[in-house]
Order: sequence, then structure tokens, then C-alpha cells
Amino acid sequence: RVIVKRVEAEELERQGPENVLGGVDGILIPGGFGMRGVEGKIDAIRYARENEVPFFGICLGMQCAVVEFARDVLGFTDANSTEFAADIEHPVICLPNEQKTITEKGATMRLGAQNCVLEPGSRAAQCYDSETVRERHRHRYEFNPAYRDRFVAAGMTPTGTSADGGLVEIVEIADHPWFLAVQYHPEFKSKPNKPHPLFAGFIEAALARHQLR
Repeated sequence: RVIVKRVEAEELERQGPENVLGGVDGILIPGGFGMRGVEGKIDAIRYARENEVPFFGICLGMQCAVVEFARDVLGFTDANSTEFAADIEHPVICLPNEQKTITEKGATMRLGAQNCVLEPGSRAAQCYDSETVRERHRHRYEFNPAYRDRFVAAGMTPTGTSADGGLVEIVEIADHPWFLAVQYHPEFKSKPNKPHPLFAGFIEAALARHQLR
């Protein structure tokens, strides 16, 4: 039976992830908007990555994972999303170029079902048992493709992209027990009697960690 521990991200900022997340078998960072609690989410992701706790990031959860990796692995200490900090040297999350000239904010939202191409042999492809999937989106900001090669060289790999290969939809860390984050919203297609493949994979990884303790 899955026991869910709900944690306020701001509590992580006050107490630190070591004090709040000790003993958990998996960490999930869901989607959201705005900068409230973002630094706490980033702290939780660092804890998951460094302590090999299974991690699943969704939408903003993926963006926070990218920011954490850029700061703590690549050494870009000011790395952030331009949603939260406009004038930074390393905008690892940003608006796509084609949206920067749009003045009506609602028009920049990426909505609805989009095709995603998976890297053969990746954890995502194994969970889906497929190399092409269709998932639903609701977001504005994206992984900045200018940093893609540096992330790959350091160990965070884009394993899912838009159909044209231009947008990063999934990132993974291969030398981690289960570290996967997606830009889309898999919960939209998950049901109590038919869980989404990525949720099932995440829970399996958490169970495996629990059984080793």
C-alpha cells in the first residue's frame, strides 16, 4: 500500500530536505505556476538525486529538476527559469523563441495532446513499451535547447522530444535508480484501475527501495 506524505515546499525551505524527507522511498514534484516554494522543490530534487531516492517530476517539477542539475552539477549557480528571473546568465528554462514576440499571454500556453518520441532503451521507453506516445500539455516555459549538449555531457539526458525533435519533453539520469521528469501531465491519463505507465514505474522503483531497507 502506498503511503503518501504530503510536504509543503516552503517547509523544505525552512527545515531542509534532510529533516523533512528522511525515510521516504520516492519523491514526486508536481506541476504548478508561480515561484512560491520553488527553491524548496529544487532542494527536494537535489536530495533525491544525491541520495538515490526515486524521483518523478511533472511539468514545473521537470523544470525545477533542470534548474537543480544546472546549479549543482554544471556549476551554473545563477541558473533559473526566466519565469522567475528575467536577467540571468544561464536561463536553462525559457520561453521558446517563437513565443517571445507574442504579447497576449494566453496565446503562449502550450495546450492539449502532443506527440512525443522516446529514446530507444530509455527508462521512459521501457515504461511505455513504445517509442512514440501522445501526452497532454499545459505550460508555457520549456527546456532551453542551447544547453542540451552540456546537460547530456554531464549525465542528464533528454529521452523524449517533440515530434520534430526541437522541444525536450522528458529528461532522465541514467546512473540513478529512477530519476525521470516530464514536461507534460501524465496524471491526465491515469486512472485508479489503470495507472499511467510512468506512475507505475515510479511506484515500482519506490517499492524496490523500500524492500532493500
